[in-house]
Parts: sequence; structure tokens; C-alpha cells
Amino acid sequence: MRQNNRILRPNVGILLFNQRGLVFMARRTGDDGPEVIEPGFEWQMAQGGVDENEDLEAAARRELAEETGVTHVTLLSQLTEPLIYLWPAYRGPAHRLDRFAGQSQTWFAYRFEGDESEIDLSHAEPGMEPEFDAWRWERLERVADQVVSYKREVYARLMVAFKPFAAP
Repeated sequence: MRQNNRILRPNVGILLFNQRGLVFMARRTGDDGPEVIEPGFEWQMAQGGVDENEDLEAAARRELAEETGVTHVTLLSQLTEPLIYLWPAYRGPAHRLDRFAGQSQTWFAYRFEGDESEIDLSHAEPGMEPEFDAWRWERLERVADQVVSYKREVYARLMVAFKPFAAP
């Protein structure tokens, strides 16, 4: 997919609900090239790139495990159409994500079936630092208020799409 003559990075996003209907949120440790952090808005849900020829749900499960250590989940739902966000203007050093204008995300909702001791933010791709340094459970209606401005519209749409799985 293209946006302004630049391609969008294929990506998956994960809403992880606990048994009480709260959503897993993690605090980013820093910028990742054009994926910049705005002070006070460091929280987000797990997400990540899709490898070439990778099944989207397999990518979601892989990213969830890589970023959080979580593997004990049950699939609740998947959005049928990707949601898109564009990165803000980036003037930093050359970066692996430079060629992309933003991300085209397929979102999945899972129910966490494990014990919280399974959550381990120290996982990362080889040669990369962990993306997150803290986590918490949050009410679905509050998640869009805690993310960077360029992701807010996507998160607002997720709040509507996955509301049936959330705490009342």
C-alpha cells in the first residue's frame, strides 16, 4: 500500500484483554526512528511488523510474545480492514523505517489466559533493546488518551470495534 509515493509498513496490533476486560498497555522506552514518542504519551499496545509471507495472526502472536513474553491467549476477534496511521515528519539519522510513510495495521483482540508472571518485557529482536519498560491494565475507554497524537484516531476506532470484550 502507498501513501504520498512512500509505502506503508505492514503491521499488526494487539489488544490484550485480561479476564476482567481491561487492556494491556506498555510504556515505550524511546523513539524508533520515525516512530517518535511525545512526552507524556509513552503508552501503547503491542504491535509490530509483518515478515514477508507471514500469516497475519501468526505475526500478531509472534509480536506479542517478542514484546511481552505472553503466549497464553485466546483469539477473540480480528478487524477485517487495516487501520492506517502516518508518522510525523522525521528529520533524524537514517533509520530502517525511513522508507515508510507510516503503518497499515491489522488489529487482533486476544484474551490473556496465563498468569501475570508470564509477562516479561525484556524480550526483543536480536540486536535490539526491549521496546517497553513498564506495563499495566487499563480501561479500554482510556487508551486513546495515552498514546502519541498520530495513533489516537486508530485507537479511538479500536475502542469502538472491540468494546464488546471490554470491562463495563
